[in-house]
Amino acid sequence: MTIFTQDQIDDDPDRFSGEWWADVLLGNPLQLIGLILLGFVVRYVLHKVIDRVVTRVAEHKAPTQVLGSETAARVVFGSTGAYSERRVQRVQSMGSLSKSTSTIVIAAVVIFMGLDILGYSIGPVLASAGIVGVALGFGAQNLVKDFLAGIAMLVEDQYGVGDVIDMGEASGVVEEVSLRVTRLRGIDGTVWYVRNGEVIRIGNSSQDWARAVIDVGVAYDSDTVRVRRLLEEISHELATEEIWSDLIVEEPEVWGVEALSADSIVVRLVVQTKPLEQWKVARELRERVKRRFDVEGIEIPFPQRTLWVRQGAAVEPETTGESGRDIAGRTAEASSQPAQPAAAVASVATGTDRDAPPRGEETDDTSAAPTADTPEEQQQKAQRPPAPEV
Repeated sequence: MTIFTQDQIDDDPDRFSGEWWADVLLGNPLQLIGLILLGFVVRYVLHKVIDRVVTRVAEHKAPTQVLGSETAARVVFGSTGAYSERRVQRVQSMGSLSKSTSTIVIAAVVIFMGLDILGYSIGPVLASAGIVGVALGFGAQNLVKDFLAGIAMLVEDQYGVGDVIDMGEASGVVEEVSLRVTRLRGIDGTVWYVRNGEVIRIGNSSQDWARAVIDVGVAYDSDTVRVRRLLEEISHELATEEIWSDLIVEEPEVWGVEALSADSIVVRLVVQTKPLEQWKVARELRERVKRRFDVEGIEIPFPQRTLWVRQGAAVEPETTGESGRDIAGRTAEASSQPAQPAAAVASVATGTDRDAPPRGEETDDTSAAPTADTPEEQQQKAQRPPAPEV
């Protein structure tokens, strides 16, 4: 408590005058209250403006009349264009970031102006703040780097919640995006937390459109023209069905022979689909190709193994109770028998029945598998959630 002596009062007779008390009790408090109210009003107005801009951009539809269709407009304008379907989420994130930034700036201005009203010098405070900022910049470089990378990621619309992305070591569905970290969930349920500043490259499998790529291997004695026509027919049937037509953007294409490998001829089939639907369509096409090829008698090669038994080789007794003499006698008896023909060896190696009819020949009316499931099964397949391939 400050005690003023009579001499001090006499030296400054206006210290406790009416004007002095009015300035102490009304001047500074009223200025502070007015400054705080002005800060709240400015913050409210800025937030309303930001919300209005975000709402207008989010509700604005792409001008499909420019190119004649939504698909063409989406492909041409792209994910970073003004009329992208993904702009809603990006604009909302940028709006939230803008409101947070405006709140911080307004609060800082109000605090410094309040200190000036109270009679404190702002210069030393600003100098101290600058020194603290430099120290934090050196000590928290990674944190600053993460925030700057997060802001750039939002502005450029690199990915968003629900996208399937590949960040190198971590890949999966994006569950949460913040300015510092991105949270992913892998196909096996593993949750990955990736700092935005540590991301070097990103592969996004769900922007604008996707493509299902199916490589089908056939035997070297197969007619490639016939294989190509069958693939076109199978994919066209899938694209025209009501359940799957909503997931397929353009007509499927057979690009032709992709490779001549050591075991098979690889023919490539591609289908352009909606985002996150490429894996679902690819799985259905593989199943239908397998069924149709079995009916048409087109062989899909698979690895085989041939066993060679060396005659006169020592055979160790097994743990089944047989003696070495019994095993040796059985081995000699087997070696004295005539060699099996090549067809029999192939039958043993592949595990097939030698008496089975050739592929493509039907034994009865039920041997030919249908090229499509029941409508209920098709509906269940089309409505499954996105599941990336491993």
